[in-house]
Amino acid sequence: MNLNIVLYQPEIPQNTGNIARTCVLTNSTLHLIKPLGFSLDEKHLIRAGLDYWKDLKLEIHESYEEFMKKYGDKRIFLASTHATDRYSDVKYEAGDFIMFGRESCGVPENVHQDLKGIRTPMLETSTRSLNLSNTVAIIAYEALRQLEFPNMK
Repeated sequence: MNLNIVLYQPEIPQNTGNIARTCVLTNSTLHLIKPLGFSLDEKHLIRAGLDYWKDLKLEIHESYEEFMKKYGDKRIFLASTHATDRYSDVKYEAGDFIMFGRESCGVPENVHQDLKGIRTPMLETSTRSLNLSNTVAIIAYEALRQLEFPNMK
């Protein structure tokens, strides 16, 4: 296992499906923190993930508190537009956790306080942020590049 990708209360099934495919192809585990904005058998989620679901390493957590009880002692980074450090400035390690917030509003303040924030640079505009699945891919592949793409061709 290379990385742990964590989605905090994801809302859009197509994003989660795309991220699941990225996790399969990068030997990463996908963690979903409830509540989810969709059902795991929703057709848009399944279609976006294609036939990759059978190969996905997936953990579902009933709450943020449950997730932190299990993994709070690990290295967890929070991708956030509110962070000051760039994602490319982190020295990633195999097994690191990278958390991403809800598409509509990110994560609550207590999560920001718990975790080390990283950001993807972008122009300051009236728009909020990049698409979630694109941001996951950008950050995951930087982490994997630093790890020299372990077991990847």
